[in-house]
Amino acid sequence: MFRNRIPGKKWIGLVFAGVLAGSTAMAAEVIIRVAPPRPIVETRIVRPGPGYFWIGGYHRWDGRAYLWVPGRWELPPRAHARWVAHRYVRRGGGWVFVEGRWR
Repeated sequence: MFRNRIPGKKWIGLVFAGVLAGSTAMAAEVIIRVAPPRPIVETRIVRPGPGYFWIGGYHRWDGRAYLWVPGRWELPPRAHARWVAHRYVRRGGGWVFVEGRWR
């Protein structure tokens, strides 16, 4: 009747793996103690075609200093998609990078 049940040790292993995966994602947040510099004012290159959207550049923390990642033109993944820009938010006595994304 209960042949398809997961044995106790395997069940505990699956639960542990799930908790570990969740805690790894949470541990990925890096708090940067140095405030990000002001964004660089970029000169946009010519739009490559209709429908392209400009995604502005941003400062990326490499573990020692901020490096500028230049902006780029990109096609939205679907109609009416809206770009939410990269940004830094204050958290834990420092700054955390929140990657930009399409909504």
